[in-house]
Amino acid sequence: MKKYKSIRPGQVWLDTEGKRIQAHGGSVMYLDGVYYWYGENKEKTTGKDDIWHWGVRCYTSADLYNWEDKGLIIPPETDNPVSSLHPSSMMDRPHIIYNKSTKKFVCWMKIMNRDGSQTETVMTADHILGPYEKVREGLRPLNMSAGDFDLAVAPDGKAYYYFERVHSETICADLTPDYTDVTGYYSTHFPHSHPPYVREATAHFERNGRHYLVTSGTTGYLPNPSETAIADTWHGPYTVLGNTHPKDASQTSFHSQISSVFRVEGRKDLYIAVADRWVPDGMDLSYEEYSQLYDQMFSPDHEGPVRFDEKYGNDAERDTSVADYVWLPFRFDKDMAYLDWIDEWKVEDYE
Repeated sequence: MKKYKSIRPGQVWLDTEGKRIQAHGGSVMYLDGVYYWYGENKEKTTGKDDIWHWGVRCYTSADLYNWEDKGLIIPPETDNPVSSLHPSSMMDRPHIIYNKSTKKFVCWMKIMNRDGSQTETVMTADHILGPYEKVREGLRPLNMSAGDFDLAVAPDGKAYYYFERVHSETICADLTPDYTDVTGYYSTHFPHSHPPYVREATAHFERNGRHYLVTSGTTGYLPNPSETAIADTWHGPYTVLGNTHPKDASQTSFHSQISSVFRVEGRKDLYIAVADRWVPDGMDLSYEEYSQLYDQMFSPDHEGPVRFDEKYGNDAERDTSVADYVWLPFRFDKDMAYLDWIDEWKVEDYE
């Protein structure tokens, strides 16, 4: 297998065994000189049967280019149809943080239930690669239906949970000392009356003492413009600075959705946005066509399927086993964080 020497956004990315990397809705953690990239394993999610996921998979790398498959760190629970980890369960966006006090890795996963509600499953492990033990299932944080989210840990060990209160607003909630629940203290941000304006896919990062939230609109696997916001504290208030991808004429965030952001160790100011291109075949649509689809998706007067769904299937019918990744470095202009398209780039080219 030929080794990679660069990152090529939007191109098929294979692991060291020559197989597609399956770490969607993923995040990257740096531990003892090794990068761990984990996410949803979509290898069996072809849209032809009732398989939404096949567990959480993890890969390791020393250079961010070449990734070794470490297998399923959280396997699907195939023998329990009512489990939140059954392959038919709509489990999304696993996020893992490390608790220095308990010495546990804590993983939260969003579960989209059949009744339309969204809950969380929480698991813990002694090592990032597992095995993980389920400690909470069916959790409704703050008694809210909780959607896409991110987790973050402050230098003092306090942890925070940023999530979409489904089709309403963004919540920042304090986590309990063991990181497995919320304390009850929270703040609200970006209120909107309905999709697609409600913000989801929240990704938090901190730079120069300031807090960034990068979010997308609520349009399912159909991509839309991302938005950058900034604050001086974990709870804000957050000021929306604008479109994260202003040079993208298609207004689709380069046909991708960001799931997380991480800073590269040993580099002065290199932050990488980890994003999924969920439906690569959908790139043949124009901005005008996307705009019409947005109108159809969220118009109360529209009846029947949306044309995008007719061609590519609804979210449950799409073949996300062939979804690609769009990793791009942030460009900072004063406070604003931008993402520009680069066909191929190297970590070594950044300070």
